[in-house]
Amino acid sequence: MHKKTTPLKVAVIQESPIFLDKDATLKKAVALIKETAVQGAELVLFPESFMSGYPDWVWTVPASNKGIFNSHYTALFDSAVSVPGMTTNELCKAANESSVYVVMGINEKNSESSNASLYNSMLYISQMGEILGVHRKLIPTGGERLMWAQGDGASLVSFNTDIGKIGGLICWENYMPLARFAMYSAGVQIYLAPTWDSSESWLTAMRHIAREGGMFVLGCCQALRKDEIPDCYEFKKLYLEDKEWINRGNSCVVNPKGEFIAGPLDAERGILYAEIDLNEIPEQKWLLDVAGHYSRPDVFDFKIKS
Repeated sequence: MHKKTTPLKVAVIQESPIFLDKDATLKKAVALIKETAVQGAELVLFPESFMSGYPDWVWTVPASNKGIFNSHYTALFDSAVSVPGMTTNELCKAANESSVYVVMGINEKNSESSNASLYNSMLYISQMGEILGVHRKLIPTGGERLMWAQGDGASLVSFNTDIGKIGGLICWENYMPLARFAMYSAGVQIYLAPTWDSSESWLTAMRHIAREGGMFVLGCCQALRKDEIPDCYEFKKLYLEDKEWINRGNSCVVNPKGEFIAGPLDAERGILYAEIDLNEIPEQKWLLDVAGHYSRPDVFDFKIKS
């Protein structure tokens, strides 16, 4: 496969979906893909569960309130994505027409079996409009376990593309040292981290991971206001009256030295663009390569059970 020898442009989307409205969110996503292509981007990353909304009620509604959980899960399920399906077909078409790699955070239906459970997933689409693969979040965090099933190790892989090896983890998977090491071992050069976490500690983690792995890291989060959640969703009433932002974003791009080269973008919608040069990676890894000369296979044994 031909490899680029010049810097490439990446785009990180800090936007909100049309909350639990799959068709409207798809239309918005396609427009954003086309916009990034016009700006010369070759890879575009969307936030965690962008298609078609993050179930933030798991942090505000008591688990004993089955009425809200039943109705809200149904809405989440109805706005979720089957892979493949009509929604992914449209995303693939947009990627092909724009000649851009697309990585999309989705609520994914388990369409291969019961078609009634959901995964928190990353969908990878090539610039030719082909589905490269799907990664399902290994372990939902806290209350998220009420909404999402657990993924497995089969999708802890990288994708060898003409812009470099891409791969990544979702939100707090990035705090799992062995999951990170799986990505390092897979040779990831452009590490993708869609998330719901916009905290300072998350930004610190993004810098650490970039330095630890000797690679470029793209952190991508939604920027969501309370007034974007329709009043029909009862959990909205549980936020403080003066709360404006449910999520402030703080998307970023970090180089292999652990330095921000775009963002963080706080309490603002937008698209972060950054030029990255993969030649910077060996400049860092000659000194520290945690999956290479620092891995010490004579001391440690690492295996992924897929």
